[in-house]
Amino acid sequence: MRDGPMKTVARRWFATPLWQRILLALVLGAAFGLLASQWAVNLQWVGELFVRLIRMLIVPLVFVTLVAGITSMGDPKRIGSIGGKAFSLYLVTTFAAIVIGLAMALVFRPGAGVDLSGATPRDLGEPVSLQERLMAIVPDNPFMAFATGDILAVIFFAVLSGAALLLAGERGRPLAGVFDAGSEMMLKMTGIVMEFAPVGVFALIAWVMATEGPGVFISVSLLALAVYLGCFLHILLTYGGMVRLLARLPVVPFFKGAREPQLVAYSTSSSAATLPSTLSAAEKQLGIGAPVASSVLPLGATINMDGTALYVAIITLFAAQAFGVDLSVADYLMIILVTALVSIGTASVPSASLFLMAAVLDVIGMTPAQTAVVVGFILPFDRLLDMMRTVANITGDLAVATVVARWEGELEDDVFLRDGATKNS
Repeated sequence: MRDGPMKTVARRWFATPLWQRILLALVLGAAFGLLASQWAVNLQWVGELFVRLIRMLIVPLVFVTLVAGITSMGDPKRIGSIGGKAFSLYLVTTFAAIVIGLAMALVFRPGAGVDLSGATPRDLGEPVSLQERLMAIVPDNPFMAFATGDILAVIFFAVLSGAALLLAGERGRPLAGVFDAGSEMMLKMTGIVMEFAPVGVFALIAWVMATEGPGVFISVSLLALAVYLGCFLHILLTYGGMVRLLARLPVVPFFKGAREPQLVAYSTSSSAATLPSTLSAAEKQLGIGAPVASSVLPLGATINMDGTALYVAIITLFAAQAFGVDLSVADYLMIILVTALVSIGTASVPSASLFLMAAVLDVIGMTPAQTAVVVGFILPFDRLLDMMRTVANITGDLAVATVVARWEGELEDDVFLRDGATKNS
């Protein structure tokens, strides 16, 4: 009996790689948002439903996969080895992102001649101190951390739990097996939820285009160009260079493997919301072993905010140019240092970088009133810039995980190179 037209279409749809379906949804959503904005604005709830589905996975996925990954290491010493290498690489890429951001702002000078008089000031309140950020890593109550989605605290508790299971030896094996099975279950659940991604991406992009673009985006074209080009160069040069020079792997398979989470990141503007897709791509597309993927990627989704660092650096110079503030070499060094510090541990949610600007702009002498005006000017179109920043963040997570996996012997070359590339290409 021959299949009907609907079954044929459905079969072809699900046979198409997910990243291609997401890309198609992104293009169609943008077109629909521009051409039918009166209907597209009503699609926000569909996109939010998709975001809620993937946020539902984040805390259990991070905890279960991280514990399973640590127990699979077999040796507690590897926790420090993998974590230390990942953290060092994240710091290096953050500083590289800030330098690229400053270079973009100096080249394009997006703040020169900009009139901020029409901007509505937005008060961001007092920035959170570094001491408070560090203290918050250790939860008063781990169950409260689970309930509130405090990822840094969840990671801390997961690392302790995994290390304790390793030290428990044979007596801890039954529980370690439960976490291993739980990790597999969460990855399968991620696969189920991601089948809804094309619908969610279509709705999100249509809503963004209908409510925010592209007119407001074009009005700040120099700033948008500086952010997008800066992120693109950072992805290509910094991350591509890491994969090629430090892992000694071809970059084309890496970027092919990163396509799906990049598209999800662009539509959701959240590193945390993209984490399930990032974990899945790391193991299935890039061949990164569970001990590295399940430990490095959740850490990266929390502390690796290269896109944010690059953006804050650009906005700092944008503000200085708009208000006519001359900066010295010492000012630039302070911008680099403070931006690196405040970007670590930034909440991985849309537009979180706006709340970091008070700390960095204060370094160059901006008053709270001036900061409020800058934020008020940027806020209406920040989502469109945030989408690209998030792509940079999750690409960095995957690049660091790839390098660390290569160094630790946890990378399956046949999976990474299965598109026909050669190791020396």
